[in-house]
Amino acid sequence: MRLLGNIIWILLGGALSAICWVIVGILWSITIIGLPVGLQCFKFASISLNPFGKEIRYGGGAGSLLMNIIWLFFGGVELALVNLVIGIILCITVIGIPFGMQFFKIARLSLLPFGAVVERVDYI
Repeated sequence: MRLLGNIIWILLGGALSAICWVIVGILWSITIIGLPVGLQCFKFASISLNPFGKEIRYGGGAGSLLMNIIWLFFGGVELALVNLVIGIILCITVIGIPFGMQFFKIARLSLLPFGAVVERVDYI
């Protein structure tokens, strides 16, 4: 079921979300200082392609807080808005609600990516 959900997810906007993550990752990777942030963007692009079966835990310390504040001004708000708008559009229909909820999960990750841990969840 997870595989089918991820395939439909890519068709309903997951590819657009991943492309946005890659573009922001490329922009961050232009400088040497921004390279670690760019690499994180590429990791989140792969997560954005298959979000079903994954949960995100938030934590971190002072370094994560500082990077999240910088991130908000240089890419975070734009990525969160893209995912939020797609999620709202999908939640208009009953069939799209599970996909919209995944977009909301990615939107929150877009706002606070540092200190977030993505875990694979296996349901029995």
